[in-house]
Amino acid sequence: MAIKNVQPSVGLSKIAVSETHGENSPYFAGWKAYDENPYHEKYNPHGVIQMGLAENQVSFDLLEEYLEANQEAASWGKRVSCFRENALFQDYHGLLTFRKAMASFMEQVRGGKAKFDPERIVLTAGATAANELLTFILADPGDALLVPTPYYPGFDRDLRWRTGVEIVPIHCESSNNFQITPEALESAYDHARSMNMKVRGVLITNPSNPLGATIQRKVLEQILDFVTRKNIHLVSDEIYSGSVFHSDEFVSIAEILESRNYQDAERCHIVYSLSKDLGLPGFRVGTVYSYNDQVVTTARRMSSFTLISSQTQFLLASMLSDKEFTKKYIKINRERLRKRYEMIVDGLKKAGIECLKGNAGLFCWMNLSPYLKEATKEGELEIWKTIMEEVKLNISPGSSCRCSDAGWFRVCFANMSEETLEVALRRLHEFMDRRRRYV
Repeated sequence: MAIKNVQPSVGLSKIAVSETHGENSPYFAGWKAYDENPYHEKYNPHGVIQMGLAENQVSFDLLEEYLEANQEAASWGKRVSCFRENALFQDYHGLLTFRKAMASFMEQVRGGKAKFDPERIVLTAGATAANELLTFILADPGDALLVPTPYYPGFDRDLRWRTGVEIVPIHCESSNNFQITPEALESAYDHARSMNMKVRGVLITNPSNPLGATIQRKVLEQILDFVTRKNIHLVSDEIYSGSVFHSDEFVSIAEILESRNYQDAERCHIVYSLSKDLGLPGFRVGTVYSYNDQVVTTARRMSSFTLISSQTQFLLASMLSDKEFTKKYIKINRERLRKRYEMIVDGLKKAGIECLKGNAGLFCWMNLSPYLKEATKEGELEIWKTIMEEVKLNISPGSSCRCSDAGWFRVCFANMSEETLEVALRRLHEFMDRRRRYV
């Protein structure tokens, strides 16, 4: 019997009817436009090109080559007992071989400048689950986390929706390339306290923020000094650590803690995943790494709600343990991302668009403020809507990332072929030529 789509007469939970998931923002509206009319070079050449999705597809061929040459890794090896062991495996600690491989890979993508203990790794179904899990552990409903802007729009969903925790922006400005300053940290903390919120921690994204740049060592040390002085936590979301164009430019909070002999380390926690570095978001592999024993214990208990399948762990344990493969992959992946970054920056420059200087990640942060009809959020959304509906490009407006300066946009470049990127740049160039006639 068909069920009519009518307003239900029975009530639902506050979470079910809440708007705090944030999916009514332009960021998700752009995704919807793409889903309804996706670009295809042959079958739909006038469709929407997805430039709002931070996926790494530039090195898929390397992964496919590995799987072709190591088919036993994806087929449980040669022993029937191996299949049975993994089919029945339910320990939420995760496979020890996989945790060891993850710890080793985390060290490798950081250039060997930091060490990680497999016993402190908690496995989760992606970085989304890891961030929410940590939020549940560190804060109570109504408490606040401080997050620098611009930040990933999904944080409004990941950190707030189910936990009841509030995000208080640390407002960073284009005048200093959106760098986090001590003054901005203090201002955000004081604002939260003025709203009667208990500040529980600071969440930084290094270098996975929309700027596509790593946070400098000096700034990381200032942030660590700040959270120590305020007696709060620091969560370092380092999910792009292997996507840094030059490995010596990335500084992990783990490296700083080691240099300080792990003083105040119990307040520091790292989120990491393979979604960006290996381009495997569909595998749903994330980790929480904490220097706090109680956080590790609690996170491991809560991870039973976000388990990774044993088959996925088995496959990736084999892949990440192959040092010859991982060394080759990291080197080539960095080279390809740097080349792709240079391609989009050069293409945008030819179209008259300037970008912030980046050294990491899967996107660039471009400045269209000179071409706004009015220097406001409304002016920004006007040009965004035109680009989405007429130019057929899904890019992310800065306002959806809580950017306070109008006219900045996040543009992804690693989730498509070079040929598709060239089409996108040509469309933008033509749009800018038309726009200049009216602005």
